[in-house]
Amino acid sequence: MAELALWVDVDAPPEVVFDAFTDWVGQREWMTGTDVRVIVGDGRSAGSRILARTGVGPLGFDDPMEITAWEPLRRVQVHHLGRVVRGDGVFEVEELPNGRSRFHWVEWLEIPLGSLGLVGFTFARPLLARGILPSLRKFARWAEQRAVD
Repeated sequence: MAELALWVDVDAPPEVVFDAFTDWVGQREWMTGTDVRVIVGDGRSAGSRILARTGVGPLGFDDPMEITAWEPLRRVQVHHLGRVVRGDGVFEVEELPNGRSRFHWVEWLEIPLGSLGLVGFTFARPLLARGILPSLRKFARWAEQRAVD
């Protein structure tokens, strides 16, 4: 397993941040090139399944996930069920002083090719982070706007 852990501070209280990141369909507003929809259940409980489609037009991949833990206002854990992305992820909200929050995005990914794959991931991790961080910053602005509305 390889870990990718990122976070962003948000000028909004934890309940707003939690509601924002669990707005699966709304994820298209901040996650570049990704559309998400609920395919089983209500999307707000363990056992629900969501499907993220990442790419442009016909070029892309599906990332089906099952919600394995749902802790309102705090944490959601998912298990990736696809062919491209496999492993587990967690989204957490940490309360900060003055009505602020920190949004954590952590993935524990199954990397193919054993040790060779893990070495490759060591070099790919910074590129993945650079690709995801702009979306997390956009998420922070989007959640902050939701706090104002």
